[in-house]
This record gives sequence, structure tokens and C-alpha cells, in this order.
Amino acid sequence: MAPNSGGPVPPPAALPAPALLEALPDTVVVADGLGRIAYVNPSVRVLLGHEPEDLMGRPLTVLMPERFRGSHGAGFSRFRRTGVGELVGSTTQVPALRADGHEIPIDLTLSRLEPVPGTDPDGAVVVAVLRDASTTILLERQLQVSRYLAATLRVTAALTEAPDADVAFERLLATLCAELDWDVAALWESDGTAGRLRHAGTWTAPGLDVGVLHAGSAGRSVARGGGLPGLAWSSRAPVVVEDLWNDPRFLRGAEARADGLRTGVAFPVLGGDTVVAVCELFSRQSRPVPAELLDVLAHAGRQIGQFLGRLRAESDVRHLADTLQRSLLPSHLPAVPGLDLAARFRPGGGSALVGGDTYDVTPLSDGRSMVLIADVCGTGAEAAAVTALARHTARAAAAAGDPAEVLRAVNAALLREQASGPLRFVTACCLVLGPRDDSGAPAELSVAGHPLPLLRTSTGWSEVGARDVPLGVDAEARFDPVSVPLPPGASLVLYTDGVTEARDDSGAQLGEDGLVALLSRPGVDGAECIVERISAAVVERLRNSRYEADDLAVLALTVPS
Repeated sequence: MAPNSGGPVPPPAALPAPALLEALPDTVVVADGLGRIAYVNPSVRVLLGHEPEDLMGRPLTVLMPERFRGSHGAGFSRFRRTGVGELVGSTTQVPALRADGHEIPIDLTLSRLEPVPGTDPDGAVVVAVLRDASTTILLERQLQVSRYLAATLRVTAALTEAPDADVAFERLLATLCAELDWDVAALWESDGTAGRLRHAGTWTAPGLDVGVLHAGSAGRSVARGGGLPGLAWSSRAPVVVEDLWNDPRFLRGAEARADGLRTGVAFPVLGGDTVVAVCELFSRQSRPVPAELLDVLAHAGRQIGQFLGRLRAESDVRHLADTLQRSLLPSHLPAVPGLDLAARFRPGGGSALVGGDTYDVTPLSDGRSMVLIADVCGTGAEAAAVTALARHTARAAAAAGDPAEVLRAVNAALLREQASGPLRFVTACCLVLGPRDDSGAPAELSVAGHPLPLLRTSTGWSEVGARDVPLGVDAEARFDPVSVPLPPGASLVLYTDGVTEARDDSGAQLGEDGLVALLSRPGVDGAECIVERISAAVVERLRNSRYEADDLAVLALTVPS
């Protein structure tokens, strides 16, 4: 652009000494009353690539991108007339145009100059100080990205504490809003069959009511590409709608307007190559969504999808394991005339999902009953298979009515099963109860390497039985039975070593003596009371303990007086 043809440019008025201005690292531009450049210091060479003498007398618009030049003239005329300008007296970040045509961000500070009396009224009227904002912007972006990444780490931390996928999604929405400063979050889950996303829930910041949006979303489903969640689904990337009220891509504009929501963003949650869900975030403020946030949301969607996939898989495995564990235990204890029975089972706290403890009560055809409690060496699927083999073999052999015969049958089955595999020994107690009469209930007991049962009579608690070798070790083991009289008022407790080996934080076990002391306390009476007292004591002993809990099985029977 050629210099202004309106004559020589008057010298700037009321300016600092030229030597001072020329030494400043910031670019200083002085404009006259006609909007022409009256002075510019040498720093303009570094900032914008112009020679100072080439700018003298040219309009200020030479330093502005084309899109801002139209509004500049009216604004400058208004400032000249009223002395009031929107940017005067403050620092604003704006784009400036370099001599090579490229734009750079600058921090612009404007100050008004009062003309010196007696000088040209069109003399210097405004001073602009220009400073490169690129470093500041880069730092701000880096800080913002750090904040976004920290937020996603807190989201992941919240998810890791969730017991299942449903709770994980609920915590995901709340944490996303709180950490990224959004007001509302909505979740859309893939139905997996009909090829649609279905609204699964809405979370709002405390004190905010978005009932209209929620009502317009609840029960709704969208196809791929439909609305904001459908667009994120089809693009497999975050999608922004800065104007929810007027953007036709957002299908709930009326609802957003009613609830005062202005800006929205949606991002997909990816499980591998599959979109398993889409999260929407909404803000009551019209806000730009920087590319850095979109990158972080895209990454978070992939990470969350992988985590939720593992969580759902683990949930399915736990459900399967729970079903398998229940199959190793009776659904209920049968009623035995004249006796009171109760049992408890608690799985261990380790990584194995299925334990090896079991118990059973089987009524026999002649009015007697077989009571079995067993503990398989190890945990997991292999131990569960051995437990099932022991339990079903014992039931099949129970018809003989001899506890030693039952254990010998289980022993033989285990030895056959383990002929070509690793050793899996089993400890067990087998009790065959006769029908109760006035003297009580006669019983025969055989023990294979298991903790001896505890019997309470009028003289107190004591161990009964004779311990033989565990099952699955010696083909010649006999497991000879011992008679155990159960007079009226007697109680018998069968348990696994998860009871006596429970350790507190110091490492001290409950032990047999501790169990006897526990059962000897006043008020421990009745089968149900006994098993509950033992189970609760073990749980309390393990509370805050560094030691892992083992499986626990307890079965108690009492002979009412």
C-alpha cells in the first residue's frame, strides 16, 4: 500500500524520547488522527518483518488481517469522536499480519494520547504496544493439556474402584464433568444387536436441573450418524456443537434451550475397533472446544473402552465363578428330625475366584444322614473340579452308611483321577448320623487329614475323632470310624482351616484354642448362633489385616434338649 497522499506526516506529540522507544524490545506504533502510522520503532523488524521507514504514513490496517479491516475504520472514527475505545486501556490478544502475509498472535495494549495544545489536531492520538504472544499461548496450551491429562488420570482412578461396568459408567460421567468443568454429561450405550445407541443415563452438576433434556433423551435411541451421539459414533472421533440451540446436527435443540445449555461435545468409547458407548458433555456457557481437549477426549475414550472391556469380562468371569461355587455347595440344608443344622461359607480374598471348600448333608434311605465337610488343596478351576469329584463321589457312596467307606471311595476316585496329573489331596470329615431317640443321636465319624471337629457336652468343648492321612495320597488308607455320642444338649462343629488359620495384622492365627475360647463364651447356643459367631469372628480378625483370607466353611449341628 502506498504512503498516504495527504501531505507530510506531522511529528508525534507527547511521546517518550525516541532513543528510549528505539531501545524497547516491544514494538511501539503511534497513529495520528487519520489512522496513519506516525511512528514505529525498530522492533517491528523482528515481530512483523517490516522496515520502520516503509510503514511511515501507511494506514494501521496494513498490520491487520483482511477480515478485521472493515470494522476498524468505523471503530477508529468513533474513538476519535468520543475518546472512547473498546480496547483502549487494556491488553488484548489479537492476530497481526506479518510482511510475508502470515498471521501471528500478539498481545496488544492501546493508550490514548492527548494532543499538545497548539499542535495539529490530526497529530498522534494513540500508541499501540505489540508483543509476540506465541510463547504465552504455547505455555497456556501446555498447561491446559497437562490439566486435561491429569483429569483423565483421575477419571481412570475413579473407574478402577468401581465393582462393575454400570457403576464405572456412573462414576465416569460425574468425574468427567467435575474435572473438565462441564455441567452435564449423558451416556449412550450400544445395544449390540439393533445397531443403535440407547440413552443410558444423565449426570448433572449439583444444583443444576436439566429435566427437559433428560426427558427428551430418556428412552431414546439414535442410529449411526443421527444427532450428536450418532455423529461421534459414525466418525469414531469427538464431535463439537458450539451452538446447541441452532445447529441442525443437534436434534434436541429445544430441550437444550429450555435448560440453558449452549455448547456440547461427544466422544466415542472404543473397545478395540468397536464403539461400545458415546459420552456427551454439555456446558451452560458458549465455549470454544480446543483441539487439545478433543485429542485428550479421543485418547480417554480408547482408554476407558479398554478398561470397561476388561471390567465387563471380569464381571462375567466372577458371575460364572459364583455360579460354579454355588454348584459345589448345597442350595439349602435338609431338615433332619430331632437335630438343628446350620452352615456358613465365605470365599477367600485372593485372586482365585473359586475356592476348594465344600460341605454337604445327604439324607439316607434308612433315616440316617451323611454329613461331609472337605477342603481341596489349592484354588481355581482345577480345585473346583476336584471338589466336585469328591462331593459327588461321597454322595454316591453314602448309601453304604459307613463314613470310612465314603472316604475310601473318594480316596480311590482321586487317585484314579490324578494318575496322570498333579497331586491334589483333599482333607475331609465324614459323619453318619443315626436317627435321634431319647438318648440323643448316635454318630460315626471318620477324618482324613482334616481339623478334628469340636464337640460340646456338659463338660465343655473338646476335639473328637482320629485323624488319618488326607484323601488322594495313600491307596491303603482305612479312615477307621470313631463313635461320637450326641446326647441331648450336645453340639458338634465341623470346620475348614480357613477358620483357625485366620491371621490378624500381627500374623497371629485364631488357632484351635482361640476357637474353643470363642465358642465357650456365654450366649453361644444353637447351630445358627454358632456358625454366625465363628464367621463374624473370622471377618473381624481379618479386618485391616495384611494377610489374605482363606476359604471358610463351617457346619454346626445341635441336639436340642
